[in-house]
Amino acid sequence: MSLDLGESIRRQFGAAAANYAASGVHTGGPNLDAMLERASLRGNERVLDVGCGAGHTALAFAPHVAEVVALDMTQEMLDEAARLARQRGLANVAFQHGFAEELPFPDGSFEIVTSRFCAHHYADPARATREAARVLHAGGRYLLVDCIALEDPVQDTYLNALEVLRDPSHVRDASVSQWFAMFAAAGLAQTLVARWKLRLEFEPWLARIGTPRSLAEGIRSLMDAAPREVREALELSEATGYDFTIPVALIEGLRR
Repeated sequence: MSLDLGESIRRQFGAAAANYAASGVHTGGPNLDAMLERASLRGNERVLDVGCGAGHTALAFAPHVAEVVALDMTQEMLDEAARLARQRGLANVAFQHGFAEELPFPDGSFEIVTSRFCAHHYADPARATREAARVLHAGGRYLLVDCIALEDPVQDTYLNALEVLRDPSHVRDASVSQWFAMFAAAGLAQTLVARWKLRLEFEPWLARIGTPRSLAEGIRSLMDAAPREVREALELSEATGYDFTIPVALIEGLRR
């Protein structure tokens, strides 16, 4: 993890921790429901949630498993997650400071590893994927939900540019094919479980991370200049202002 990127993530998300605790995009939705369903939980699992943020995924799994470890590199996010766990009376969640690329756990420590709306911040997603595979038991599942890059190069460039202007700690969205290659290299059998279109309201999207006004204007200008194929892919229209749609996927990796 580069020190500059790590500091950017801590600065951005430390200040925004309370916003993410209340974010409708993160508190629930069909992608979180699908993760729980795909996990096929029996109740005795040990789960690791990587990049837990304000804890919504970890806390959703907690009532159905033996133990959850919620890991994040931003202490303020861990504090918010612990606060929400106390509110819900969940005593089987442990909170751990750490990095996706260097998980502080022995091999084969977990039956389930999750990552939800975090992987686009990974400095080295291939290494993070190898680490997720390493800490899984044989037969364990890595369940990853994230924004997915558009396969068309122009559309991909536009979407990642919007993301970086909004949040400088964004590294990039990867495509399904890129994730499949990383999963395969880590020894994980890959399945594309589901895709969704996630509609983002422009102003709350900016406010959640605290995007400065000057950069917000840059994002608007970029959207105004978007070619037709980008506007269609992101479902931008004059009627909805700058609201737009991004692709999201759930990918499962099964540890061989």
